[in-house]
Amino acid sequence: MPANSLPLRDIHLPEAIGWWPPAIGWWLLLVLVPLLAALLFYMFRRITRKTALKTAKKCLAALKQDTSLDERQKLVELSALLRRMAISIAPREQAAGLTGQAWLALLDRPLPDAPFSNGIGRLLVDAPYQQHAPSRAELDQLLQLAEKWLDKCHKAPPKPYGRKPI
Repeated sequence: MPANSLPLRDIHLPEAIGWWPPAIGWWLLLVLVPLLAALLFYMFRRITRKTALKTAKKCLAALKQDTSLDERQKLVELSALLRRMAISIAPREQAAGLTGQAWLALLDRPLPDAPFSNGIGRLLVDAPYQQHAPSRAELDQLLQLAEKWLDKCHKAPPKPYGRKPI
């Protein structure tokens, strides 16, 4: 038989390797990347929350020791400190715009018996509109209440504060 009359075919190349199913490494990467991102987010929130609490406690201790401020100025500083702390542990949209009774209700959440709404904590919303500054004893009670609130915020996990979105 002559060589050019033989029924031979040309060389066949195999099909290209498809992308599906991916190798085991891609499956592991698909699972581990979101888990790692969630873990990093959790650790970031935990570290920043503890840092904010430590800073707030230091500021509160400095406010207690500061003799250059009068009672009304200390009350203003304390209110600003509590608001900054509330914003750092709760979403800004839910905590920053609260005033009056809603603000006191936010502060009452981690504490039993609503001491801000029904007790000495009312000074935060009432004192700016009174003619006389709060007494030293009232301010000391309010500072102790603020310290208790910071301790409860330290022990309790963050909760959604404020009003529900419309």
